[in-house]
Amino acid sequence: MSLFTVDTEFLVYMDSRSAVSTQEIHGRDGLRPVFDNLSTYEATTHFNGQSAVRLAQDSATGVSYCLAHHVKLDDPGRSLMIASIRYLDHFVKMDGHWYFRQRKLMVDWIDSRPLGTG
Repeated sequence: MSLFTVDTEFLVYMDSRSAVSTQEIHGRDGLRPVFDNLSTYEATTHFNGQSAVRLAQDSATGVSYCLAHHVKLDDPGRSLMIASIRYLDHFVKMDGHWYFRQRKLMVDWIDSRPLGTG
């Protein structure tokens, strides 16, 4: 969480076509439940793909693409949820270090299915 500014803004769009965010988190301390939620899965894997960053003096914007895989233990077995995510980021440079000032998590699509035992 130390990669985020103290007054960071984290906006989640479960439908990237919507102009309205599904969840808004303000402040670094508000991010803890987001990261803690990942421990509810049996396993997670994030494949980060292409990214682009535009630099200014002490700020930057960026976009990065991710396929997030989440394995969950369900009754009667395991399931796999795959989410196609775009991160739209605004960075700031403070005291010689770069931080996330704002992150928009844009979910483009989700696929859920039972997971085999292998």
